[in-house]
Amino acid sequence: MFELFRCYKNITIYQYKTAKIKDFLGFENQRFSKPLKISLISKILMETLESLKWLKEHNLYDLAAKAALPLSKVFTPCFAVKDEKVLIVGDIGYENRNVAAVLSGAYYLASQQLKLDSKLVLQKVKSRGDISDDGVIHGLSDLKSGNIIILNMSDKLGNIKELGKSFRRWVAKKNHRFVSAMSLGDLATSNIELILNAIDVNYKPLQTQHEEIRKKMEQAKEVHITTPAGTDLYYDKSGINAIAADGNYTKPGTGGNLPAGEVYAPPNGKKIEGKVVIDGSSRTHEHTILIKKPIELTIKEGEIAEIKGGDEAKQLEKTLKWAASVAKNPGNVRRICELGIGLNPKASIIGAMIVDDKTLGTAHIGIGSNYWFGGSIYAIIHLDQVFKKPTVYFDGELLKI
Repeated sequence: MFELFRCYKNITIYQYKTAKIKDFLGFENQRFSKPLKISLISKILMETLESLKWLKEHNLYDLAAKAALPLSKVFTPCFAVKDEKVLIVGDIGYENRNVAAVLSGAYYLASQQLKLDSKLVLQKVKSRGDISDDGVIHGLSDLKSGNIIILNMSDKLGNIKELGKSFRRWVAKKNHRFVSAMSLGDLATSNIELILNAIDVNYKPLQTQHEEIRKKMEQAKEVHITTPAGTDLYYDKSGINAIAADGNYTKPGTGGNLPAGEVYAPPNGKKIEGKVVIDGSSRTHEHTILIKKPIELTIKEGEIAEIKGGDEAKQLEKTLKWAASVAKNPGNVRRICELGIGLNPKASIIGAMIVDDKTLGTAHIGIGSNYWFGGSIYAIIHLDQVFKKPTVYFDGELLKI
């Protein structure tokens, strides 16, 4: 491939469509937004060309091209994009579970349709403790302050080495904006429409609704939540800020999930009591489980005191025991760290937590860490547990959605 670049070192990207590089990639309609000497491609666009070629070879390029249309609609309401550079990072996924790769390719193609200066990098799948591929780390480090990053990962981004231990803190320091979709490896490629539907929403009314509910939640001292399945939980959040994951990441240094669609808050210490019956989906160390037999959690002083249920309950218990065995702070792995309310009308419970916990008509609790969104708990895990048909009261007043 480097031989190819040397042969065409005097042509520009605009001109390459008439050169043999078109035949190398096999694309007829791919266009880039700005002219650039091919001699620079090995440093700046090598990863992009390799990533597009990988999508083509694995029969995923057409699917990415189809998905580009709904994704092109997020750049204005979510980023208010102007002339920023856009770095899109994904991974190649697993057999028949390549949603991260397809979404990343689709974002890239959408950005090109909008004539944005964008780059695409696909790495191997990363899990806890793995280091990001060099192309990802170089792509991030080369990005000057004030630009846009889009992450779509089958599991995790990986350790970004010298850039810092926390991706979010690095983003804030560099005044970038980002959106992320993690743990996409739970979703079959054939079901990608389920996540695309949840992303393709009318953001303006969604953001207005989120802000109204966020204000109510932030002002509340106590949240009481019940469900027909038996949930009856009291959650103290006095003095704690609430957060709207509404897709509005127009301010420098901000970012969050896409799909959007939840309002959530960490608790006030350990002041959480009651029972939660998980009947939607459950995130474990390994994957997201669609619940068949509900999991019953007894919560005392902000911690899980007892877990009852079937196989799903056993898998959650196994995860918590594993986390305690490897954690620096094992006492935190059973802590309740979050209460969230799903608000996305086009999301549904599909077995991918990035979508499940945004689903309108659900709520969820988080187990483990919350330090990155204003809490005080440091833990090796953050596991959302989704339950259906919640009735929510803020200081005794019914929340109407």
